Amino acid sequence: MYYHRLGNIPHKRHTQFRKEDGSLYAEELVSSKGFSGIYSNLYHITPPTRIKSVGPVKPFSSKIVKDYGLKQTHLNTSKIGVTGDDYLTGRKELLKNNDVTIALCSPKSKEMDYYYKNAEGDEVIYIHDGSGELHSQFGKIKVEKGDYVVIPRTIIYKFKWDDGPLKLLIVESAAPIETPNRYRNELGQLEEHSPFCERDIRPPSELITETKSGEYLMKIKKHGQLHEYTYEHSPFDLVGWDGYLWPYAFSINDFEPITGRIHQPPPVHQTFQAWGFVICSFVPRLFDYHPQSIPAPYNHSNIDSDEVLYYAEGDFMSRKGIDRGSFTLHPGGLPHGPHPGTVEKSIGAKETHELAVMIDTFKPLYLTEAAMEYVDKNYPMSWTE
Repeated sequence: MYYHRLGNIPHKRHTQFRKEDGSLYAEELVSSKGFSGIYSNLYHITPPTRIKSVGPVKPFSSKIVKDYGLKQTHLNTSKIGVTGDDYLTGRKELLKNNDVTIALCSPKSKEMDYYYKNAEGDEVIYIHDGSGELHSQFGKIKVEKGDYVVIPRTIIYKFKWDDGPLKLLIVESAAPIETPNRYRNELGQLEEHSPFCERDIRPPSELITETKSGEYLMKIKKHGQLHEYTYEHSPFDLVGWDGYLWPYAFSINDFEPITGRIHQPPPVHQTFQAWGFVICSFVPRLFDYHPQSIPAPYNHSNIDSDEVLYYAEGDFMSRKGIDRGSFTLHPGGLPHGPHPGTVEKSIGAKETHELAVMIDTFKPLYLTEAAMEYVDKNYPMSWTE
């Protein structure tokens, strides 16, 4: 990330910053990795600590299936309907381990009459269908189909969705979500060989300053539970902030593919990194240009990673029987590759128009109980002629 600021802030951190009536604004430091990671300083009209009441605690985690076994897996979620009542209860968790949870969300209601804080994980929300605005303490961000929305943990937010279909892929990370190290120089700037740069990252652009007192419900995720707090004042009462920690949007359509004479390995598609997994973007691109090249990927064995692909748009040339909005899971320990007939078919092809999000984990992923109804039982044998 890079330095950004909005609104009014004092000349120095941790110094007096007074309102017109002479009273002090309330400073809040939002920091990561204790005090050693990136952080931002926020300036509130009212201290962010004034709790009016504490509500009930509710379970907010899915159960894994322990005896599923080692299988190539297709989750046919292409025709998934409403996944729950709202943005939180509508999160249908499908795959998870201690590092990452992967969910789909198509809520019945788009309205968020509460604020949400994930206090135990960073979130990457891929907007498969839909558009609207992300509102947070840091301001507004317009979001639309194809956007990754990156929300660091503890940031308080809500979405304002437009009319129309809404389908979200939500990746929740136990560790910070970052841009890949190899794309950045020693000062953190994205380098010339990076497939995207700071111009493509969209930070908050307009502050939301809610000043009225009342009852403001906040739902907080922590310890696999949902906690409800009611505050006297809105968490969106900032007059200014600055720092490196803030939510942002980045469109998959702004990812510039890296190509070569022969087939390039999956790391060239990497978009984000976290401890325990990476996220990659497959986007429209020209195929390999060696005269004997084979555009289809070669068979490969994942020794130390599980590979998840979420098929967003287009015809994925190495797969058969996979529709828009489905998942495949190819676990470490089993070789996988293109389906029969797709290798020969790919020879001579010049380009692809597919869009897909890939999540590679370095520890085994587990299906949840909610995922079982979508399992394609014939998929493990789909490489047979």
